[in-house]
Amino acid sequence: MTKRLYIETVGCQMNVLDSEMVVANLRQHGYEVVQSTEDADVLLYNSCSVRQMAEEKIYSAVGEVKRIKEAHPDRVVGIMGCMAQKDQAKIFDRAPHVDLVIGPGQLHQIPDLIQQVRAGAGPQVMVSLGRKEGSQADIRRSHETFDPLRDPSMRPTPFQAYLRIQIGCDKFCTYCVVPMTRGPEQGRRPADILLEAQTLADQGCKEITLLGQTVNSYKYSEDGTTTRLADLLRSLHEIDGIERLKFVTNYPKDMTEDLLRTVHELPKCSPYLHVPAQSGSDEVLKRMKRGYTIADYRAMMERIHKFLPEASVSSDFIVGFCGETEEQFQMTMDLVREYRYKNSFIFQYSVREGTVANQRLEDDIPLDVKKRRNNDLLNLQNEICLEDNQRFVGETVQVLVEGPSKKAIKNGDDGPVVQMTGRTHCDRIVVFDGNRRQAGQMMDIVVREALCHTLIGTVHTKHLGPQVFQLA
Repeated sequence: MTKRLYIETVGCQMNVLDSEMVVANLRQHGYEVVQSTEDADVLLYNSCSVRQMAEEKIYSAVGEVKRIKEAHPDRVVGIMGCMAQKDQAKIFDRAPHVDLVIGPGQLHQIPDLIQQVRAGAGPQVMVSLGRKEGSQADIRRSHETFDPLRDPSMRPTPFQAYLRIQIGCDKFCTYCVVPMTRGPEQGRRPADILLEAQTLADQGCKEITLLGQTVNSYKYSEDGTTTRLADLLRSLHEIDGIERLKFVTNYPKDMTEDLLRTVHELPKCSPYLHVPAQSGSDEVLKRMKRGYTIADYRAMMERIHKFLPEASVSSDFIVGFCGETEEQFQMTMDLVREYRYKNSFIFQYSVREGTVANQRLEDDIPLDVKKRRNNDLLNLQNEICLEDNQRFVGETVQVLVEGPSKKAIKNGDDGPVVQMTGRTHCDRIVVFDGNRRQAGQMMDIVVREALCHTLIGTVHTKHLGPQVFQLA
C-alpha cells in the first residue's frame, strides 16, 4: 500500500534542498507526495530559525493540522530543520501533537523515526550535538547530511538544482543562529560533489547553484591536496550537460582574486555574485561581529569590478540592529547608492534566542523605526533596480526558460501561447510569450520593456531571406 507524504518548506535554499533529500529518501520507502494535509499519512514541516516570523509560520501551519491529528492519531506530524535543532523538546510544549523533532543533520533517519512512532515509542527527538557537547570530530559528524539522494520532482524546475558543497558556519555573527543550528563549517569531499553533479546532469539539469553558508570559503584537504572553490568550479565546468554554474552565499573577505579570475575565465560560471554587506556602518558591523570593515568591502568590490566589470552583485541588509543610529542607517543607504546592487534582501532585526546579540546587546530600536528604515531602503533599492534595468531594453539576452510565469499559473492559462519565465546568465528574471515546450531551453529574448524586478521581451527570431541557386 502506498504511503502518502505532505511536506512544507520555509526558509533558504538549504531547506529547499533538504526537503528534496527527504522526499527522495521516503520515496525509496514507498511514499508518494500529496498536496493536501487531509490526504497525508505523514506531515513534515521543514523549518527556519533566522527570524521569528519564519518560526511563527511553522507553528501556525502545524497548529492547523492539530484537528487532523486528533481525528486520526495514527498520522505522524514532524518538524524538521533549524528550528528543530534550536528548540528541540521545547517544541512539544507549544505543539504537543507533534510526533517528530529532527535536526538538519538527522534527516536521513526520518523513515526509521516514523516507524518508531507508529510502533508506539512515543514522540521522538533526534538532533545534532551542540557546539560544546563533545569533541570537534563528534560534533562535525553529528551535523553531516546525506546529499547524494536527489528527486527532480521536488525542485522548482527539473532543469535547475541546488548542490551543497559546504555545511555549517564558523563566523558567529552576533545576530545569527546558523552556527548553532547547522554546526561547524565543513566542506564536502570534491569527489562526492562531482559525482552528485554528474547525477544531476544525467537527470537533465542544466543549471547548478552551489550552496554554502559562506560558500566562497569552501576548502577541503585530503592526501596533502587542498581544494578550494575555484578548483571545484574548474572541475564542474567539464561536466557535459551542465550549462550554468552559480554559487551562494558569499563572504566578503573570501572573495579572492583567484576565485574571481576563475569565474571570468569559465564561460559556464554566472557573473552573478550574492555578497551580503549587512550594514554600511563600521560600528554596526563591529557589533554584528561581521569580521570586516566597509574599507574591506570596498576593496572586495574593486576586485569584482576588476575581473568582472559586468557582474551583477546583490546583497543582504539588516536594518534596526542593536544601537543603529539614524546616521549609521544613512551610511547603509549611501552604500546601496554607491554600488547599485542588482537587488537586496532587506530584513528588520529580529532577536534570536541563543545568539550573542540576544545575550549582550539591547534590542533598542523601536518597531516603527525598523519598519520605516526597511521601507526607505527597499524603496531606494527598487528605484535603482528600475533605473539600471533600462539599459537592457533593446538588447538580446540569453535566457534559461524555467516554465510558465507566476502570472500565467495564477491565471490558469492553458492555451497554446502562455507567458513563460526564465533567467539570464546574470540572474535577471525575463518573461515573454511562448509555449510550454520551451521549458528547459536556452533562448535568445529581445527585451522590450524593463520593470523593477522583471524584464519583458519577445523571442528573438532570425529572418531567413530568399536564397538564389545557380542551375548548371
